[in-house]
Amino acid sequence: MTRRPPSRPPEIPGFRYQRLLGSGGFADVFLYEQELPRRKVAVKALLADAVTPAGLAQFVDEANLMAQLSTHPSIVTIYQAATTADGRPYLVMEYCPRPNLSVRYRNERIGVAESLRIAVRLAGAVETAHRAGILHRDIKPANVLTTDYGWPALTDFGISVATAAADDTDQAGMSIPWAAPEFFADDAPRGAGGDVYALTATVYTLLAGRSPFEQGRGSNSALDLITRIERDPVPPTGRDDVPPSLEELFRRGMAKRPEGRFSSAAAFARAIQRVEQELHLTPTALDVPDASWVETGEDAEDQRTRVRSISTVQVNRDPSATRHRPAIIDPAARGQEAAGAGRAADEGDVGAPGSERAGRRRNAWIALGAALVVVAAVAAMAIGALNQPGGIEEPSPSDSVATADTPTAQQSPPPPVTDLDLDRTGDDVQVTWTAPKYEGELEFVIVVTSGGDSWDLSTGSRTSSTIEDRADQVCVTVKSIDATSRKVSSDNGNPTACA
Repeated sequence: MTRRPPSRPPEIPGFRYQRLLGSGGFADVFLYEQELPRRKVAVKALLADAVTPAGLAQFVDEANLMAQLSTHPSIVTIYQAATTADGRPYLVMEYCPRPNLSVRYRNERIGVAESLRIAVRLAGAVETAHRAGILHRDIKPANVLTTDYGWPALTDFGISVATAAADDTDQAGMSIPWAAPEFFADDAPRGAGGDVYALTATVYTLLAGRSPFEQGRGSNSALDLITRIERDPVPPTGRDDVPPSLEELFRRGMAKRPEGRFSSAAAFARAIQRVEQELHLTPTALDVPDASWVETGEDAEDQRTRVRSISTVQVNRDPSATRHRPAIIDPAARGQEAAGAGRAADEGDVGAPGSERAGRRRNAWIALGAALVVVAAVAAMAIGALNQPGGIEEPSPSDSVATADTPTAQQSPPPPVTDLDLDRTGDDVQVTWTAPKYEGELEFVIVVTSGGDSWDLSTGSRTSSTIEDRADQVCVTVKSIDATSRKVSSDNGNPTACA
């Protein structure tokens, strides 16, 4: 099998072509320089023979949905979507020059602490997409880019769906090594559980240095991988620094049946946060949409144009663990200023799921097996050539562990809040409270307890928030925090309410 030549770069007014970044099964990615405002951008243009009239219409829908997610700090920003004069749809995206996760895990040993940070940040991206009604369907290391600031950036939302053939719109492009077992069965449900599986498999890959069911010795053909994914238990990562709790987390996240996995990407993130706590790491904030900006009344329409914040969700710490203070992160202070996003060639992409039985669809997978090995090898070489490793990510402040000896201001903790009130409408719980009188600047954190699980939600200086929860009862405790010293109001005086 020979590698196809790249397609002709599209002519886009106001953009100057630089070079090819990578090639995939349905599109090529090019580096352009945008003239105004001047910046480097990645342009992904679909191949002409991969587009049908139905695919074009679906591409527009998917591009609009992607734009809704672009403000998330761990999702690639989409600047523009249009169609060239010759009918080729394209996306203009942020350009991420640093190596994607596929390049990184193949060329370096990624630490446990960094892998856990990446896991929570990606889970926030996936949870945000799911709340918007969007399934990714092809989460894998090659689809996780890295911004200039070292943040993972998930890309390729829904593109495989948009490029499906018009006479088989139920097909979804995916990659075998990270695909859930149900993707290989006829008429099996393919919902959010498939993304949770692929997310778990991606994090596993970062630590193991291989996909979950890939073997160092022996055959890794399409049929072999599918058989192991469907039947074999998840093997251990083989690393001494991976705790048993994380190995168990991988087994649950990649359970054979969707109902055996974590119920959501957010639940997966909370489990990761508990592992971070076990390892004495500061739990990474989970970025999810904050619905508390919604207003009712005369100015409700006005509110739609205002900037909405991202809530940061953290695991609830054990009160007896006095060595660590709660890590309350203000999402506005971190920002999203990454300079771009390109994507290297797809690895092992295929167009349609096979069958659980050795029937007609599995025969198609077997037929593609030999080609898949060649394509994967060529893609890996292309990735290595186009996206050389740019060094190991510098440790972020979240790597450090605050100890009891850490110097802090000697002032007393701030007083607790008052007038805590919960107003529940369906799955939405509106939480409001009154800030205490205090000379310094205060921030607030909500401790949410629901269904036997507990997590923290930072609200910054706001005195209200909306929680989405489907449990029969949710209980909330609100704490006040000194913005400078980070001292937290006494547990004895913090109010709690349930709804």
